[in-house]
Amino acid sequence: MFLLFVAAGAGVLLLSHIAPFPFVLDALTPASSRWSMPAAGTPTIYLTYDDGPNPAATPDLLDVLAREGAVATFFVLDRHLTAETAPIVERMFRDGHAVALHSHTRRLMLLSPDELGRSLIATADRIERLTGHRPCPAFRPHGGWRSGRMYEGLRRIDHTLIGWGWFLWDWDWFRTRDPDRLVRRFAGRVSDGDIIVMHDGHHEDPRPDRRYAVDATAGLVPALREAGFAFGTVC
Repeated sequence: MFLLFVAAGAGVLLLSHIAPFPFVLDALTPASSRWSMPAAGTPTIYLTYDDGPNPAATPDLLDVLAREGAVATFFVLDRHLTAETAPIVERMFRDGHAVALHSHTRRLMLLSPDELGRSLIATADRIERLTGHRPCPAFRPHGGWRSGRMYEGLRRIDHTLIGWGWFLWDWDWFRTRDPDRLVRRFAGRVSDGDIIVMHDGHHEDPRPDRRYAVDATAGLVPALREAGFAFGTVC
């Protein structure tokens, strides 16, 4: 029996840091996190994209969003922000999207609160220098892995951790991501305030093929709008 309690405690501790949904740590921390957004009057869905900017896919994705008249939030990686890709991020701002901070490594959950804060502020400063716009005070950790120190660091710089809705991510159970299947899953699950996450980039590859995200967005936005949803940003 004692071993069962130990195993259960270890499981709870692990899930507190890596669960892809709000769990114990998120409820106990004084810092803020959002895994869904508050009611906005009109039923609203929040499209978010991780790991860009990606010159091989993000411009096409922005074209789709512009054509459909939808806004989204882009969680960008500092390592992928270059002289080539800075105009892509500048276009995100210009088109009315929100730009927020992301990480390519889970190591950030191990940093001290001050180290994390300095790292994120330095990234925000660099985005502002290269694009002329400052990202909003929101952060999504790599894979959703988080810690108490991370939350304390976010509190000190007044940033919010942003998660996503239950099963509203584009991981597809070891299968090749299929746009039509993603559209059916997302459209069948969403409700007002839900946050959807897809990937327009990759945390290591600066130019991955992310056509599935472009095509899924092209099918998802009209389907959700027909169902009565509007689109917003998490910032």
